[in-house]
Amino acid sequence: MPPSSTDVREPSRLPETPRRPLGDPGPDVRTGRVRWGMRGRATWRLGSADRDVLWLYLSTRIGIWVTAYCARWLFPSDSASQDPGPLLAPFQHWDWDHFQHIAQQGYFPGQAGPWLDDWDNREAFFPGFPLVLRAVHFLVPDWALAGLSVSLVSGAVAVLALARIARHHLHDTAGGQRAVLFFLLSPCAVFLAVGYTESLFLALALPAWLAARRRNWPLAMALTAAATAVRVSGLFLAAALAVHFLLGLRRTRDLRPLPWLALPALPLVLYSWYLQAHTGDWMSWKHAQERGWYRVFHTPWEAWANTWNNAFDHVQSTNYAFMFQAEIVAMLLGVALLVVLARRRRWPEAVYVALSLCALGTSYWYVSVPRAVLLWWPLWIILAGWSLRSPRFKTAYLCVVAPLSTVFALTFFTGRWTG
Repeated sequence: MPPSSTDVREPSRLPETPRRPLGDPGPDVRTGRVRWGMRGRATWRLGSADRDVLWLYLSTRIGIWVTAYCARWLFPSDSASQDPGPLLAPFQHWDWDHFQHIAQQGYFPGQAGPWLDDWDNREAFFPGFPLVLRAVHFLVPDWALAGLSVSLVSGAVAVLALARIARHHLHDTAGGQRAVLFFLLSPCAVFLAVGYTESLFLALALPAWLAARRRNWPLAMALTAAATAVRVSGLFLAAALAVHFLLGLRRTRDLRPLPWLALPALPLVLYSWYLQAHTGDWMSWKHAQERGWYRVFHTPWEAWANTWNNAFDHVQSTNYAFMFQAEIVAMLLGVALLVVLARRRRWPEAVYVALSLCALGTSYWYVSVPRAVLLWWPLWIILAGWSLRSPRFKTAYLCVVAPLSTVFALTFFTGRWTG
């Protein structure tokens, strides 16, 4: 995205990493960029810009934890209660229960499975996060704390990678920190601090993007495969990186990395094979989503109409209706982002966002679209670019979005996220 430090356009091809003489220190490490060792190998160090990003990340984590503590005391499930409940209870809602049960019991404990009427449809969740959670549990005995630890560490990796991607596109160190600030204060940022998949997915997806930019395709595809094991969105990332690769062929003419592009499909194949062996259904994960979350295919206009009806036609209680309204706003934001990316000819990112919108916008109604906004990292870079051109944009963003972030965090911590 050059030619000036505030222009957020990106060339349609991935730039090659320049070759430097042995002993050339390369760019200043204070910006968080590559430093070259005596043997010419690229090594990554935390420069001052990276440390600033980590300080921002830690500060916002403290804010989230303070909000959770206050929610526990001010909004107990019983308004007459004198006991606020367990310390980590605000972090243990909805999807977290599924992840914990999978990590503890596996997908089909005993004779349980989708053939039971009260089945919890846990096979809808990919195994990546539960496997990491189980591994961390060996070191952190409390399951809830183990889940928070996974998100805390992976979130730090994600914000460092996001800052470096932003600095590359904006050619401005401040742009990296600005993108992270907008990302961490976005309305659904609470999901980066709880035992959910968003942080872990981004900790794999964003470094994969960086590796592809350096044309390290084996590493990029291995990280993308790991991301696919966490969320099906990894396949959207794989498609975007395939577009990156094809666009780069016009200059490199190098087809040797081509077989690596198939690697991200492997986790889905293995998981489907596992489910077929236990249920006889290769698409058991998809059918579980249909049963539990109404992710049955509908046309985009049907999905829009059903969501609008539940948001504004007084068929739901006000708290449910509000969340449907948030789904609509997030979908419109995604469409606007796709238009901007297409106009700027940032085709790989456009493919990633378009596939995400197609998956989210063709269910019975919109589900989890606000959470998906966290995964659209081009959005945070574009917003950072705008803020560098207009300081008032940053002020307006923080004044509007920061309160929403607190409201959404309280909604999650008090058990009202889905009404």
